[in-house]
Amino acid sequence: MGEVRKVRTVCRSCHGGCGVIAYVEDGRVVKVEGDPESPISHGSMCSKGLAILQLAYHPQRVLHPMKKVDGRWERISWDEALDTIADRFRKVIDKYGPEAIVIGQGTGRDYESHLYRFANLLGTPNVLTAGHMCYVSRVGASLITCGNLPVCDYEGGPKAIVLWGCNPLWTNPDEYKGENFWRAYKRGAKLVVIDPRRGFLAERADLWLQLRPGTDAALAFGFLHVIIEEGLYDKEFVERYVHGWEAFCERVREYPLKRVSEITWVREDLIRRAAELYATTKPACIHWGVPTEQAINCTDCTRLLIALMAITGNLDAPGGNVFFVPPPTRTVSEFARHRDLPPEQRAKRLGGERYRLAARVALITPKVAWEAILTGKPYPLKAGLLCGTNPVVTRANAREAYEALKALEFLVVIDFFLTPTAELADVFLPAATWLEQDHVADNWKRHGYVLARQKVVQIGECWQDHKIFMELGKRMGQQWWDTVEEALDYLLEPSGLTWEEFKKVGYLKGEMSYYKYRTKGFSTPTGKVELYCTTLEKWGRDPLPKYVEVPESPLSRPDLIGRYPYILNAGLRNPVYFHSEGRQLSWLREIRPDPIVEIHPETARRHGIQEGDWVWIESPRGRVKQRVRLNDGIDPRVVVAEHGWWYPEIEDPGHGWDISNINILIDNAHETMDPVMGATNLRVGLCNISRCED
Repeated sequence: MGEVRKVRTVCRSCHGGCGVIAYVEDGRVVKVEGDPESPISHGSMCSKGLAILQLAYHPQRVLHPMKKVDGRWERISWDEALDTIADRFRKVIDKYGPEAIVIGQGTGRDYESHLYRFANLLGTPNVLTAGHMCYVSRVGASLITCGNLPVCDYEGGPKAIVLWGCNPLWTNPDEYKGENFWRAYKRGAKLVVIDPRRGFLAERADLWLQLRPGTDAALAFGFLHVIIEEGLYDKEFVERYVHGWEAFCERVREYPLKRVSEITWVREDLIRRAAELYATTKPACIHWGVPTEQAINCTDCTRLLIALMAITGNLDAPGGNVFFVPPPTRTVSEFARHRDLPPEQRAKRLGGERYRLAARVALITPKVAWEAILTGKPYPLKAGLLCGTNPVVTRANAREAYEALKALEFLVVIDFFLTPTAELADVFLPAATWLEQDHVADNWKRHGYVLARQKVVQIGECWQDHKIFMELGKRMGQQWWDTVEEALDYLLEPSGLTWEEFKKVGYLKGEMSYYKYRTKGFSTPTGKVELYCTTLEKWGRDPLPKYVEVPESPLSRPDLIGRYPYILNAGLRNPVYFHSEGRQLSWLREIRPDPIVEIHPETARRHGIQEGDWVWIESPRGRVKQRVRLNDGIDPRVVVAEHGWWYPEIEDPGHGWDISNINILIDNAHETMDPVMGATNLRVGLCNISRCED
């Protein structure tokens, strides 16, 4: 055996941030394990991170640039790849303008700063992300309500935790690690779980509220009604720091518990008990998940949950939902140079007038991109660059996404594998995994940390995303640094550290303080928590939150119930896959070999379905098949299905993207989306099921 070298780095197999010790022998990583000195994860790792070696050294991983010639992939050099892309982009810009190029990403890999800098310097306002319905939508709604994103302070000792549509033990989402939640829970915190499905955490909760999928905003109104009616709110905070209290109370009175119970299917007494527990147990925090955002009520639900935090005195209070102080580094926004995008180009952002909140956080919703490609209106999109995203599988109305991307004149994809989306590209660029990159990790998150992700190994010709944007940008005449390390020095400059010095330090933490509003107010136009939103009022929208019925439900579409009698709750999470990733990794696939749809035993008997059967799930937009698991912890009127499925083992270019892809069944019409954010109603629709005869 050769000498084994240990390198401390930071995972990014899912949302990232977990500390890792990588063991390297003869230039190859042979083992990874959790770093017990990590302030984020304390030595824990999830299955996705532990499987990184299977990804990094997978035989199907693409390790060199490629271009498509006569429908077949051919290996090319980096110089040829970048020159080809730059030449095609210049031709599009000369003929149609830079706005005709769309830049896209999925759930990011900490390259947001570089991707946005490239797009801004290119001159395109059309950046397509998952953020229209995931995290950034939450940030946008928070900005116009209280000026910053409130995050659970698990280290601050919450006495009560409300998990609202979230399973942190499986998803480790954004600022959070499930391990930190579990520590707080094991210390004795009361637990309220809000979820249509009874799972591990619901079984351990003090209260489980089994709501009808998609009705979260109505349930939040129920909580608020109880708290206001019983006088359980913090009267001093409301008097001094809330804008629009009386008008807000009037709106809340429109949602008495009887009405809320009818909408949500949750008993009145359970709503009352949960609201009282949250309001009277101090401190308390609300940890919400993306089901509240992937809905027509995305913005208003976020505003209502912030209202709950604020009026109970749990906003920026120890153990509540707090505004963590970032460490002294340059922000993503500063690095991205958003101000360098000319005003006349910002005005061309697709959907910018309709989806004002999305425009404010510098992104577009996918629907407007697909329309611009397929119809040329309001102007055509001709070229695209997609980094770490697989919209053919992960976006609503997947067939429309497929046809749109297929219709682009020129498409570049940056990824590890030839996914169904990558197979539509003209040029493929091989991305580096987190084992193969240097970066100031987590610099976009709002948990108060940045972390040193150190390059452990070089595999093939793969480049980290940051380098790809830098080198392509230089070919487009943009201003960048000579090396990735110099760019990181710039990011770290306010801290007084260089990249080489930061690697030795390992992480930086912002100096935390609480109740910052007492001296600084809130970063809103009124300086208060705006339950009556002056920004929305300025945009001509309802300044008060409201509940809008799910666009495709038994209440809104009774005409469909005869053919589609069940509520489809899409997006069931599992602990081994990160959205559409990981299906080719044997460790993970062994745990979850097939796509799972959960139905109630009563529903199964009605259709002659047994555990393990393959079934068709059908909606007005088509049908897909998944394998049945029986679960008496869901309502018999509800069908719960997994997302993200394709089959890398199928060798045709589509890799079976349309066999089990639940997003084929989901609508993305404008009238079904959040009216200011453009969040897709990705989670809820109507469906039917039947046993597959084959």
